[in-house]
Amino acid sequence: MKTDARQKLWEEYSKKRSPDLFEKIVIEYAGLVKLVAGRLSMYLGHNVEYDDLVGYGTFGLIDAIDKFDYSKGYKFETYASLRIRGAILDQIRKMDWIPRSIRQKQRKIESAYQALERKYGGNFSDEAVAEELNITLEELEDWQSQTNITNLISLDEFLEQGSESKTEQYIAASFDQPERIAEQNELKELLVKALETLTEKEKKVIVLYYYEELTLKEISRILEVSESRVSQLHTKALKKLKVKLGVNTDVLTSFY
Repeated sequence: MKTDARQKLWEEYSKKRSPDLFEKIVIEYAGLVKLVAGRLSMYLGHNVEYDDLVGYGTFGLIDAIDKFDYSKGYKFETYASLRIRGAILDQIRKMDWIPRSIRQKQRKIESAYQALERKYGGNFSDEAVAEELNITLEELEDWQSQTNITNLISLDEFLEQGSESKTEQYIAASFDQPERIAEQNELKELLVKALETLTEKEKKVIVLYYYEELTLKEISRILEVSESRVSQLHTKALKKLKVKLGVNTDVLTSFY
């Protein structure tokens, strides 16, 4: 459906909130749920089924439609994306299946990256990380695979499901206000410097995932490696970027 048709649909629904129009909107934005679920699946690997993520996200879409105020002039896609992601993450948190041992491994890996960053800057290998942790390279890859989910939670922690005022503040800040544009330019410069610490493959994964908005499967085809390898590269890249970006890690998600 084209933009004008979507606008007309919202105008009609804002006047008479009928079940039929509500259903049409759900169907119209079902693809957005699949897009968000596909992007989040990057972190989860085989821990949660993609179809389950879509199911959780659909509840977020329904909630977004129900609470969206068309008269404020916000872009629904932006608002709904936050709600969909929030619903998925909220459900994952409720599952509470992340063992304490995995959280401990996450903290150890982050400490290792910080120590190596102080020693060598951004140029250090996986072998160096494994040596810092006193484990084998194979064990490191296994640790990284296990901690994908904790990366997801920490990266998106600023999104609190059910916090209406916070969501609206974030939406309002996302519009092209002068101060927002200036802030984004500064963050982009910071991100460019941080990307220099990555290997070529890690950099490609970040660019393809966050800026080309490709899925795990699509990236694996482009790089001609397995999906699990893409997930590992993504995890390694995020850990390096978290050291460089610090509290600004959410810059990765602020431009889409």
